[in-house]
Order: sequence, then C-alpha cells, then structure tokens
Amino acid sequence: MRQTDTESTSLSHADRGGSIISILEEIQARHGYLPASELQRVAAETGQSLVDIYGVATFFRAFSLTPRGRHLISACLGTACHVRGGPAIAKELERQLGIRAGETTPDREFTLETVNCLGACALGPVVVADGHYFSKVRASMVRNILDRARSGLETTDVRTDQRIIPLEVNCARCNHSLMDSDRLVDDRASIRLIVSMQSQHGRLSLSSLYGSCSFACDLEIPLGTVTELYCPHCQTPLTGVPPCGECGAPVASMFVNGGAVLQVCSRRGCTAHMLDINGVNLWSAGCGIESSAESTS
Repeated sequence: MRQTDTESTSLSHADRGGSIISILEEIQARHGYLPASELQRVAAETGQSLVDIYGVATFFRAFSLTPRGRHLISACLGTACHVRGGPAIAKELERQLGIRAGETTPDREFTLETVNCLGACALGPVVVADGHYFSKVRASMVRNILDRARSGLETTDVRTDQRIIPLEVNCARCNHSLMDSDRLVDDRASIRLIVSMQSQHGRLSLSSLYGSCSFACDLEIPLGTVTELYCPHCQTPLTGVPPCGECGAPVASMFVNGGAVLQVCSRRGCTAHMLDINGVNLWSAGCGIESSAESTS
C-alpha cells in the first residue's frame, strides 16, 4: 500500500528511481491538484530544480495547479472552432457556470477551460465534457451539455446494447473467483475488487457486463486519480501489462472464464478497457472508473 506521508512517499519514489510523474500523480490524488508547497517539497527531496518540476506539472494536462471540479468542461478556441463561433460558446459556458475560463465553480462541481485545439476541427465548434466530445455546438446546446455532465455521460442501456458481453472473472494471481452475487451492478453479480487511494481503502464493484460503465464504490475518488486495485482474497495487486492504451496508467488484469484476459484502467475518468481473447486485443471504452448511475462517489 502507498505511504500516507507526502514526504516519505516522495522519498521512496526517489530511492527507487521513480519518475517525477509518479510522485506528482500521488500528490494530485491526495489533494485533487498540485499545491505549490508540495512542488517545492518534491524539488527539495529529489534534487530536481523547481523549474523542472513545474515544467512537468504544466506539460501534462492531467495535472492541475489549482483545485478542479468534479466535471471538466473544455471549449475549443482553435482557428476552425473560432471562426465557427467558438468564442461565443465559451462565453455562454462562462455565463451559465458563473465563472471565467480557468476557474472552478464555488461548489467544486465544474472546472471550465479553453484550449487551442481538440483535434476535431471539422466538427467545430467543439466542447468536451468529462472526455466526451460534443460537435457543432450552439449556444442553445450548452445547458443540455452541462446537465448531461451532472447526470453522468456514460449511461449505457445494458438491455439493448449489443456491445454488452457478460463475463465471469477470476484473480490472475490466486485464481479465486471475483464474482460477487451479494452486490449487484446492472442487475447481475458484480466484479469485486479492493480499491486503494493513498491511505484509504474500499470496495469497488465493477459491472460484469463488458461494455458497461456501471460500478459502485465505497470511496469518493477524484477524476484523474490513479488508484491501486487488489484481489479481495489474496490481497495482491492486479497489475497487468501493457499499461492503458488510452492514458498510460497501470491496468488491473483478471482472468475470464474461457481463457480470455480482462484489463481495466486504474485511472478514474479513463474508460478504456481491453479484452484479450486468444491473443487478440480488443480495446474499448465504458468499463473504466468513470462516473455512472451506479457510482456512490
């Protein structure tokens, strides 16, 4: 398990030759952002210059130097989006949220940012809410986008979606069944894991329907946090390889009855997961630690 003291955590990474990125991930998981005092501590402990530490913190969009809300809204102001009304969309977002770009609402529900390009120029103006793209946005659509972010953007109809595949999984270490019939998710037995976030530990129940994003968790896990996932029986980490194909975070690896391997990203907010069937890797989205109606966080 991770150490709870920031100083000893950073030193342990430095002693193992771990990267600055790993240290910053732990700090952000603890605070929800990167406080200046913690960056100064990292510089002192690792021997890296404060300029270099800030360089890493500002280069990766996963890091934030200020507290972020539960939902991240990004409005594109790149050239293509700009000429199609992007600035007006950004202004409408500011008006409805009551904040300026770069700020977080007082209730810590929304953070609003503007970006230079989101890579979807032909679909502009573009707004991204919690990683989900909305194209050709008009001012009249802003309210709906915010409402959908509040209610959860990963709701899946497991009764009609043909991408849904029922799975039964075992621990990749002790081979004990991870199925939990006492806690249902999507009206089926869930996949029971232990989730660890710094000094906090709790039960995480994932939907056993591959392609569904539904889950229930005892902990409130901030978006962007890289968690550690453990078998509830042998208590060993379920770390698999390779890392997540979407964000590079560690994945939890589990055996699927029938010979396949299921890998789920450990970063909250990343919905990537992979089903490896006889060596054929099928990447998808919707089963990572994201928000959903089943979530208690």
